[in-house]
Amino acid sequence: MRETRRFKDRMDAGEQLAEVLREREVDADIALAIPRGGLPLGRSVANALDVPLDIVVAKKIGAPGNPEYAIGAVASDGSVWRNEQGFRGSGADEEYFERQREEEAANARRKAERYRGDRSEPDLTDKTVVVVDDGVATGSTVRACLRKLNETDADRIVLAVPVGPPETIAELEAEADEVVCLETPRGFRGVGQFYQTFGQVTDEEAMAYLER
Repeated sequence: MRETRRFKDRMDAGEQLAEVLREREVDADIALAIPRGGLPLGRSVANALDVPLDIVVAKKIGAPGNPEYAIGAVASDGSVWRNEQGFRGSGADEEYFERQREEEAANARRKAERYRGDRSEPDLTDKTVVVVDDGVATGSTVRACLRKLNETDADRIVLAVPVGPPETIAELEAEADEVVCLETPRGFRGVGQFYQTFGQVTDEEAMAYLER
């Protein structure tokens, strides 16, 4: 059985993603990275495909008393994905979820505005959009981002990630026109286990990738 590859760092993962996107002849018009960890990969992909780089932002909706456990996620425009099984077992009610949805959507909008500065949100009409992140586990924020993009007039949405568990990747194939994932290991514990270097990316470092 082939051993699951490990990536040196996020830039390496992005370069390998870009190579596969070229092999699949994905004719991209723009790359949208999910901050923060997706931006180093997004820069590699955008450079390799010679397309502009921008962002798509979503925030996790955490369970009551356990904010790290995602019962959903919401994008900057309010597009939401809810983890129904997690929601039912979390003790949350509809009022809690709606309140958190509004709060986190506002946080996502502020983050998008901070990252873009005086740039406007890109027009995706008739574009082939490649959405890039550094990997998925449950994929909550990715799902919310894809739902936001599915509300635009983009022609085609391609999700590109280096690694994710097979069940999550299979579910994401229903949310995008195409999913490019380099590794779908069964023994998945977390995205970081597949990187030699997987440090936190600061907002400042992430924003710098948009300037290159």
